[in-house]
Amino acid sequence: MSDREVLLVVHPDRDATRDAAREVSARFAKAGVRLRVLDEDVREMLEADGGIGAPCTVMAPEQDPAAGTELVFVLGGDGTLLRAAELARPNGVPVLGVNLGRVGFLAEADSDKLADTVQRAVDGDYQVEERMTVDVVVSVDGEETVRTWALNEASVEKSSRERVLDALIEVDGRPVSSFGCDGVLCATPTGSTAYAFSAGGPIIWPDVQALLVVPSNAHAMFSRPLVVSRDSEITVAIDPDGSPAVLTCDGSRTFDLPAGAAVRVTCGRVPVRLIRLWEGPFTDRLVHKFSLPIKGWRERHAR
Repeated sequence: MSDREVLLVVHPDRDATRDAAREVSARFAKAGVRLRVLDEDVREMLEADGGIGAPCTVMAPEQDPAAGTELVFVLGGDGTLLRAAELARPNGVPVLGVNLGRVGFLAEADSDKLADTVQRAVDGDYQVEERMTVDVVVSVDGEETVRTWALNEASVEKSSRERVLDALIEVDGRPVSSFGCDGVLCATPTGSTAYAFSAGGPIIWPDVQALLVVPSNAHAMFSRPLVVSRDSEITVAIDPDGSPAVLTCDGSRTFDLPAGAAVRVTCGRVPVRLIRLWEGPFTDRLVHKFSLPIKGWRERHAR
């Protein structure tokens, strides 16, 4: 057995996921690659088939499980991949996603290509693409209370359904607009196809170096999405006399924000590295993932 190791991140909640995980484990074992997993239940699931799967080491998230591995192999949807990215980012380990969810925009391969995907991972037959992140700092009365990051987006939203969030948006230290709203999203180009897209923001190609600001259900005449430079600093300030809010990063890490808090968002110092197998342009990926109609209107409605 070689000293090659891969971190496998998977949520074994469905039969299809468990079957895929067992197949991946068996193929890595055949190639002499060991696996690390995050849960004892996953290890037992992979080793319950008579030992044909790759040897597994269970590691807790606080043990820096991706350190020293070749890559992080993800089975699941975008939520699972975002969890994997959090583990991989500190050590610059690339992440390879296989979509077992719905859209799976961040994933590189579909479940029907498992054999080829594992083989290319074993052979190192792939490209690595760096994706911009955002660094997020929360201050209350001038004192830093939270420091975190996001790959997709940092969202500042009202914490009470009955109340309106009163927010002021600043760019590079200058106020742009204030309004009552449900929230404000600060997204990367990668996140432009996620929550920000659902909130009415534009799609930004991943190689465009920019940050996106999308107000959510704002009560204002001027509440359009903003696309600003990657070098800009975005601040979402909560009215000191208004309601509290909540900060959510990538849909998973949440922090309570008191009235008067200021959330500062800047381009992240550490990117996330995503493995790419498919050499097509982003345009083709967009059409494929969203099943966009590419025939002309007359062609689609010809009699």
